[in-house]
Amino acid sequence: MAVDLFCGLGGWTEGLLAEGYDVVGFDNERHVYGDQRYPAQLVLQDVLTLHGSRFRNAALIVASPPCQAYSYMAMPWKRGKAMAAAIRDDQSGRKLDALNALFNACFRIQREACEAAGHHIPMVVENVKGAQPWVGPAAWHYGSFYLWGDVPALMPSTRALKVASKSGRRTDVGNGVRFTSRDCGTGKQPVGFNDDKRRAEKCGGDWFGSGPDCSLMRQMSSKSSARKAASAQIAKIPFELARWIARVYRP
Repeated sequence: MAVDLFCGLGGWTEGLLAEGYDVVGFDNERHVYGDQRYPAQLVLQDVLTLHGSRFRNAALIVASPPCQAYSYMAMPWKRGKAMAAAIRDDQSGRKLDALNALFNACFRIQREACEAAGHHIPMVVENVKGAQPWVGPAAWHYGSFYLWGDVPALMPSTRALKVASKSGRRTDVGNGVRFTSRDCGTGKQPVGFNDDKRRAEKCGGDWFGSGPDCSLMRQMSSKSSARKAASAQIAKIPFELARWIARVYRP
């Protein structure tokens, strides 16, 4: 069995299912957008209320806690910079604890699961590059998907192959990940992992770009169902990455 925390549309879960795991996903809402929905058993529960002892029989825990605050503070916006400064200036540490509450809950749950099981249960946590100043350096990254926890030493290559794009920009393609180099001072970042994501990003631009090319989809929440659908799709773990992790820890 595997556990998918903050499961969303189930990017992690799709890779786990492909490797033969039984998967239980946890989220505080049911993501259904047309024919897009979570593909396994879903439990609607706030992850902060979970105790890891219930996962004593799990072979693997994966998690993708929300990234909006981390991404927002990584943007070159006055309000984001002010938010980051306020957290750094808080000598009590309470603001930092609040920022990292969901991220830290993953490791608490893992610790409780391991204690209940009497052995180590691996966990991989995914988030964005902008989380690093607040939670520490990631162990590895697959494009814009940064990983913490029990990240295997051997991971799939993300070496890109350069090809020409219709726009004249250089587009790199490697292992199903498409990159575009933009003059936005941020280097190469994934534009999309499949046709649905590329269509979604036409409305929002690049994750870590600037100006009109900058996407708000992973930075700010919205009540718009279309925005939520696009955001959930873009945030979805690439199948190649999810299946690799699943294969490494398959019982």
